[in-house]
Amino acid sequence: MSRIAATLAALKAQGRRALIPYITTGDPYADITPELMHALVAGGADIVELGVPFSDPMADGPVIQQAGERALARGIGLPQVLQAVRIFRERDVQTPVVLMGYANPIERFDGRHGERAFVQAAAAAGVDGLLVVDYPPEECREFAQGARAAGLDLIFLLAPTSTEARMRELGEVASGYVYYVSLKGVTGAGHLDTEAVARMLPRIRQHVKLPVGVGFGIRDAAGAKAVGRVADAVIVGSRLVQMLRPLPREQVAPAARAFMAEIRHALDELPKEYDA
Repeated sequence: MSRIAATLAALKAQGRRALIPYITTGDPYADITPELMHALVAGGADIVELGVPFSDPMADGPVIQQAGERALARGIGLPQVLQAVRIFRERDVQTPVVLMGYANPIERFDGRHGERAFVQAAAAAGVDGLLVVDYPPEECREFAQGARAAGLDLIFLLAPTSTEARMRELGEVASGYVYYVSLKGVTGAGHLDTEAVARMLPRIRQHVKLPVGVGFGIRDAAGAKAVGRVADAVIVGSRLVQMLRPLPREQVAPAARAFMAEIRHALDELPKEYDA
């Protein structure tokens, strides 16, 4: 059982929802990422999604696009992302880490270092899962096999527009958890419609026998709590990145920890039994 699966199974047994924050590697300061990851965990995060900066993102809204641009300007690329995970693992060998990004940096890495070099390097660094936005399940079965052979879960996105066929196809390839995009559009956009999420999750669970995390549009403890009533995991990204951006360095980690603690407290107020 992977570290992601074990973590989510343990939380499920306790009747608790997973809290999964997203941050962009190298933002808001180039070398702060491992420290920030530890702060998120101290505040109650169960899994950390770590963004790989990329110059041409498709699913990211302005907040995360700008964070990626800042990180790229600081020289943050895939090697620096893996180094951040290695440093994090010096003190934390339990919390799962998922890299979220795009195919281009991975293919460039493999082009330089050899076939499947990225999945091997990621696993060696202590990464547990990969979410590659522009690798649809029908086009990446070989990549998925390589990831699983290296001990990595491959996580996919589902959207409000996803068909039953897409759900079935994804269910055959995905592992760890699936990430349901709660609204149409990019990260940080739109208004969170929790009733629509509640209607969609039973459809997903008919075809995907994995925990379902919900993200896009969750900005505070109240929104997280509403989603947590029906989801296995709550994913918070743009709001966290936006909140940390203007802070002096010494305030970043404490602010991240406090924000996580607020959401963690809200999620732990939910009933132990939920519709999942």
